[in-house]
Amino acid sequence: MAALGTLERTTSSDVVFDELFGQITRLELLPGTKISETDVAKSFGLSRQPVREAFTRLANLNLLLVRPQRATVVRPFSRQLIANARFVRAAVELEVIRAAALDRDKSVDAALKANLRKQAEAISAEDVSLFHELDYQFHKLLCASAKQEFAFEIIAENKAQVDRLCMLALTSKKAMDDLYVDHQSLLKNLFDGDTKAADQVLRTHLERLTPTIQAIYTTHNAYFDE
Repeated sequence: MAALGTLERTTSSDVVFDELFGQITRLELLPGTKISETDVAKSFGLSRQPVREAFTRLANLNLLLVRPQRATVVRPFSRQLIANARFVRAAVELEVIRAAALDRDKSVDAALKANLRKQAEAISAEDVSLFHELDYQFHKLLCASAKQEFAFEIIAENKAQVDRLCMLALTSKKAMDDLYVDHQSLLKNLFDGDTKAADQVLRTHLERLTPTIQAIYTTHNAYFDE
């Protein structure tokens, strides 16, 4: 029974974590927003323990700021944390792309192509939220194609730091178009086995956020803690 209770609590914690993670990265919960364990537990019909576990996981991703004797808040943006996360993500994903270009799992090809088609549909519908979800899935599929599924856990942990910025940046059809074209080029180079071209496309893709960070810092300075 003790083991079953632990399993149920972990499952409940996962549900809370996934929901809050989505709300934070989609900016439904803005930086600086206060969030209460008690209120979240009531909204899910749970005890506070699984909510506390979810809060701890989100804090470990630097998405929540949990402070003793003070209100827990959605963590403001930090340019240093964003820079750190981008560095780690680039290092890992460049190796993923190289591995995929050299020896990919071709059984993933159909899923990658289908994802690209859905991205185009999301752009046509100007559905930023859907495009964001498909972008997340695309990079996860790249790890599967490289036969390095574990790598996406590292990428996702660091990607979370910039996902919120992406939601502010993807405010125009052109912004989504640029990322989509990158994805198209990246996939072509992978299928061609061109490691050098794939590497360059990914570097360009990841670098697109650099001018955006400064622009967002200027226009949304209140969301930053530094």
